[in-house]
Amino acid sequence: MPRALWKGSIAFGLVNIPVELHTAVRDSRPRFRMLHAEDKSPVKFERVCAREGKPVAWEELVKGYEYEKGRFVILTKEDFRAAALEKSRTVDIRNFVKGEDIDDRFFETSYYLTPAKTGERAYALLREAIRETGLVGVATIVLREAQHLAALEVKGDAMVLTMMRYAEELVDVDEHKFPSGKDIKKAELQMARTLVEQLADTWDPTQYTDEYRANLMKIIKARMKGKKADLKAAPEPQQAEVVDLMERLRQSLQGAGKTGKTRPASGARKKKTAARKGKRAA
Repeated sequence: MPRALWKGSIAFGLVNIPVELHTAVRDSRPRFRMLHAEDKSPVKFERVCAREGKPVAWEELVKGYEYEKGRFVILTKEDFRAAALEKSRTVDIRNFVKGEDIDDRFFETSYYLTPAKTGERAYALLREAIRETGLVGVATIVLREAQHLAALEVKGDAMVLTMMRYAEELVDVDEHKFPSGKDIKKAELQMARTLVEQLADTWDPTQYTDEYRANLMKIIKARMKGKKADLKAAPEPQQAEVVDLMERLRQSLQGAGKTGKTRPASGARKKKTAARKGKRAA
C-alpha cells in the first residue's frame, strides 16, 4: 500500500476516527529537464542577485513580502513559526452542508481518507451517515504548517477529502462584463437548446483522453527508437467569426446527427437529469 502523506483523525463533536491521507489524483504528463543543446547535459539554475549579478548562497537568502514596487518586509524563521498553527493532526469538521450549495470553483486537489486499523468500524459508520444524509462535511486541516479548508465527501466505499479555496481567493464575478440574454431570439434559443439536448449523454470520464500527452509520448517513444512519430494531422481551423448564428447552429445540429446519437424523448431526458443529480448528491 502507498505510504500515507499524513496521519491523524477525523474529529466531529466528541468523536475521533483515526485515518490516513493518500493522494487520489496524479499528474500523468511527461516531465522535462532543460539541457544544453550542444552536449545534451542538464543545466543548473543559479540564484543570482538582481543588483550585483552574482550567485547567492542558500544561507544568505531571506524571504521578503513586496508590499509595493521594490520595497519589502523581511520575515524570519521565527516569524513563520509564530504564524504557524498548532499541528493538531485532525480533520476538524466544522459543519455539514448541501453539496449543490458549494460553488465548483472552491474545489482543488482530492485525497483519499483511509481508516487506520482501529478505526474501520467508526469510519464505515460516518461514511454511511454522510451517504444517507447526502451532505458534505466542511472541515479544516493543517498540512505543512498551513491551514486548509476541505470538503469531506463519500465516493463508493471511500471518503474523499478535497482541498478547497477560501472565499477571498475567488475572483469576484463583478470584475468582468458578461452579455445579458435579453436580445436572444426565441428561435435561436430553441435551436441552441435542441443542439445541447442532442449531445446529452451520461457522464463517462474514460471517453475523454489527454491527446496532447498521447502525442508527446508517441514522439518520445519514436525518438527513443530513432524514428519519426506517425501523428494524425490536426483538423483545419474553422473561421472564428460567426456571421449567421442560426446557420451555424443548423450546421452543428447536422454534424451532431451524423454521430449516430439520437435525442432521447422528453420524459427520458428528465429521468436522466434526475438520475445525474441524484448521483452527484450521493
